[in-house]
Amino acid sequence: MHFTNNIVNCHYKNNLMALNTINPTETKAWLKLQLHFETMKSNSIKEMFQNDTERAEKFHIQWNDFLVDFSKNNINQQTLDLLLELAEEVKLNDAISSYFNGEEINQTESRAVLHTALRAPQSASVSVANKNVIPEIYEVKKNIQQFSNEIISGKRKGFTNKSFTDVVNIGIGGSDLGPAMVVEALQFYKNHLNVHFVSNIDGDHVNEIIKKLNPETTLFVIVSKTFTTQETLTNSETIRNWFLKSASQQDIAKHFVAVSTNIEKVTNFGIEATSIFPMWDWVGGRFSLWSAVGLSISLAVGYDNFDKLLKGANQMDEHFKNESSNKNIPVILALISIWYNNFFGAETEAIIPYTQYLQKLAPYLQQGIMESNGKSIGRDGKTVNYQTGTIIWGEPGSNSQHAFFQLIHQGTKLIPTDFIGFVKPLYGNEDHHNKLMSNFFAQTEALLNGKSAAQVQAEFDKQGLEKPKADYLKPFKVFSGNKPTNTILIKQLTPETLGSLVAMYEHKIFVQGIIWNIFSYDQWGVELGKQLANSILSEIESKTVNHHDSSTEFLLKYFLKK
Repeated sequence: MHFTNNIVNCHYKNNLMALNTINPTETKAWLKLQLHFETMKSNSIKEMFQNDTERAEKFHIQWNDFLVDFSKNNINQQTLDLLLELAEEVKLNDAISSYFNGEEINQTESRAVLHTALRAPQSASVSVANKNVIPEIYEVKKNIQQFSNEIISGKRKGFTNKSFTDVVNIGIGGSDLGPAMVVEALQFYKNHLNVHFVSNIDGDHVNEIIKKLNPETTLFVIVSKTFTTQETLTNSETIRNWFLKSASQQDIAKHFVAVSTNIEKVTNFGIEATSIFPMWDWVGGRFSLWSAVGLSISLAVGYDNFDKLLKGANQMDEHFKNESSNKNIPVILALISIWYNNFFGAETEAIIPYTQYLQKLAPYLQQGIMESNGKSIGRDGKTVNYQTGTIIWGEPGSNSQHAFFQLIHQGTKLIPTDFIGFVKPLYGNEDHHNKLMSNFFAQTEALLNGKSAAQVQAEFDKQGLEKPKADYLKPFKVFSGNKPTNTILIKQLTPETLGSLVAMYEHKIFVQGIIWNIFSYDQWGVELGKQLANSILSEIESKTVNHHDSSTEFLLKYFLKK
């Protein structure tokens, strides 16, 4: 037994070597950045543009269909050099190699992190436990393609021999947010199938979906790695009971498929083994849309477009893996984010896509970013002494301009913001698109320059406003400006560019986690609430309240009076 423990301990120590453990605040670069911040914190971005007419030329990256302009930030070349020095000092390049080579960088769960392998070309070789996983990935892709084609073409039919018209994805978290975001984003490319998403355990949610459906023509995709997720199983049972009011138990096999690893539980549900699409431990839920979790995407827009999404992501993977840090989009965006989070004290970042198609991008990235980097324990097992994990929020423009832009323009908080826009609209309506994009460009310019008291006074003079009223109104109409933004301008929203955009943010998450010395790919923080919910559920069902804090006891007793 002692010998076995030694083997386990040695294995554990070896796993810990997959990523370096370096407290960023103890690096030379961090100390230099602190001193540099003192010279930069009161800088005017507007003045930096006035002093350098080539600033935008220096601070942008053009890659494929992407133009990323980061010149409207409170940075200069020294800032970038020091941030890049920080990345080098924490050995970012070594971490990137470990990431793509299938090392167990999700060390607390002893897993590799290989969502990038899901979009790698068939000629690639990516090993997990000394086994090349690419052939297995492509076998699953082949099954996704065949199944999607059969459903879309009408070759595979329901229990009354009718073609399918609707698809319902049943999942939660990464099993819902990713596919739902992509299906919404690629509506322009959708086929005749109507795809719906059921996630919340709220019974009103599932009932609102199924009341619109015909059981004879609806396909259900249950997405749960373990097939034990409470929300997903509860919704699946409710839907199965609804379905069985019109069909028999044996008809379930024609209308239900699963994305899962738990074959026994899935087959017990009534789904045939041939209708189970596998998942892998080395793909985290919030990065799983590229796997069979994306089956609903393939059904909605066709396998060819799903494949283009993967190829677009792979192109960004190659850029991130091979490009030098000073020209690397995810690296630069991550470093700028750290500059604001850890030195300026900015706690949030806004993401504003100027297309209604990307209305679910911010909620999707909330999980990706905050579940990944919302950690307070470093890779050394010690509590960190610096900020990690930015808070992500946002809505599409121009709607958001009429909602919360007041806070960004004139509020007291520093909110770095990503503006995402497209050169060409999908439906070709130039009038609409020109008006949309005029707002896109105007907002970043307004956030940069603001409006001075002299400019406000000039407007009052032009209007002939009396001096007492002008003096009163002037401070309310001044904009300080100096608000940082990144502009991500993409030629057109296609499956390929969407794949690249999502992968860009995924790699930004990775870089930040490496620099913050945290594990980005576990999510122990979601467990406690689930555990308590299970015990409280038994109390609710038995109408017996056990010992809790006085507030929880008070609330439970009130609830049970219903």
